[in-house]
Amino acid sequence: MKTPLLALIAGAVLISSAVPASAATSDADRAFVAMVSQGGMFEVQAGQLAALRGSNPNIRDQGTEEEHDHMLVGDNLTRAAATAGIPFATTPNAMFKQKFAALAALNGTAFDNAFVAVMKDIHAKDGAAFAKEAASGTNPALRKFAATTHPIVLRHIGGLNAMPRE
Repeated sequence: MKTPLLALIAGAVLISSAVPASAATSDADRAFVAMVSQGGMFEVQAGQLAALRGSNPNIRDQGTEEEHDHMLVGDNLTRAAATAGIPFATTPNAMFKQKFAALAALNGTAFDNAFVAVMKDIHAKDGAAFAKEAASGTNPALRKFAATTHPIVLRHIGGLNAMPRE
């Protein structure tokens, strides 16, 4: 009776050790997914708001671009996270709800300036996170996602930095 049980345990150990280490996920991978999913959801919502409310056409255009690109990025993140076995929240956390409420309370150039400021801050943090994950993430799907998305974040940073100051 003990022999079949030992054989079953030995087989399970062999099977689990046969899983490639590259398919593993780390705490850093999970933190990356949590961080960029929250930022991405905010960027979609803020982009929608800017497309409607921006007093400057450049702000409205940037808002449209943010909404469009981050919806696609969100879809790609969903696929990569699923491949990595990492669930994540699909609604904004309290911090991002508060950031959105503060932005939504503004109008005119105050809105435009706040939109650019908050988006620069988020993109700077996300850009660093994407670069780090692309270079040292433990999961191949997440590394690939980060590497292909990082240029989008850099493009957004360039657009935000080109906004006229009012």
